[in-house]
Amino acid sequence: MQSLNYQADGSPASRPLLDLAKMGQLSRSGLHLAIGMFDGVHLGHRAVILSAYNSALADEAVSGVLTFDPHPSHLFRPDNPTRMIMPVAYRLDLLHQLGVDYVCCHPFNRDFAAIAAEDFLPLLSQHCPGLKAIYVGENFRFGKGRVGDVGLMSRVGRDLGISVFSAERIKMNAEPISSTRIRSALEAGNITEANALLGYHYNTRGVVIGGRKMGREIGFPTLNLAWQPECLPRFGVYFVRLRERSEGNSIWQPAIANYGIRPTVEGDARQPLLECHLLGQTALGEGSALQVEWLDFLRPEQRFESVDALKSAIARDKADLIKRLAAPQFQRR
Repeated sequence: MQSLNYQADGSPASRPLLDLAKMGQLSRSGLHLAIGMFDGVHLGHRAVILSAYNSALADEAVSGVLTFDPHPSHLFRPDNPTRMIMPVAYRLDLLHQLGVDYVCCHPFNRDFAAIAAEDFLPLLSQHCPGLKAIYVGENFRFGKGRVGDVGLMSRVGRDLGISVFSAERIKMNAEPISSTRIRSALEAGNITEANALLGYHYNTRGVVIGGRKMGREIGFPTLNLAWQPECLPRFGVYFVRLRERSEGNSIWQPAIANYGIRPTVEGDARQPLLECHLLGQTALGEGSALQVEWLDFLRPEQRFESVDALKSAIARDKADLIKRLAAPQFQRR
């Protein structure tokens, strides 16, 4: 089983994360391993991963996460693969932020998919010295044909001396939290629900690109990100906050953002663009690396009869944001 890690730009790292220098440590202290796709790293995923982390901490062992790329649907439904909430590099970054000792991203290919369910745990044990316990969601499936479940994993684990723990699905408003539910919320523009399910603010990372300067010409200059996720949020106007991605963690700045195809000024449909208009002055500009957190949905994107009508709508959006910023619940974010 080959380990594969990714750098921040999404390219494969030259050093495998589970390298030989660490294998002795794993053998001596034991490994508590969470397994799953974990797209979005939402509250349900965190329950699984933090169970592994906390158990390892109590056991004076090490904690790890095994995830996969690409999504299995790329193999089994190449014409209609699952639209991922985030790119793999960002997913791995979030997994690292949870504090686990190791994160391994394994390629999901035909050879991996062909592993018989009863052989999966012995193979994993062979390649992860010191494997002591596995943590998965209660609906976890594995092995050829996805015939493996928690029951099978537990039975095989007993023979190998490996404990298997399954976490019940966490619910919000009586419905299970899932990546599918989050995708639906994003596509509907329900950013408030998506954020609640994720347990953090949905966000975008990208580098500011040059544009036509149309926003500056009409009095609302923007920072533009050419950002095209697999799972597209609803085109529209959002309240966001942004900051420069730097070691110093610069201050968050409130902004109005339009995500879409800009029908009033661009005409026919083009590639979507994320345009952010800050309330105050900024030194940020073309080439700045930004992180944008999406806070609230204001209205769908629409075509206005004139540029003047567009300017009036943006002015109203800006006034609405200023009003919301004064609200106590907004100030606590």
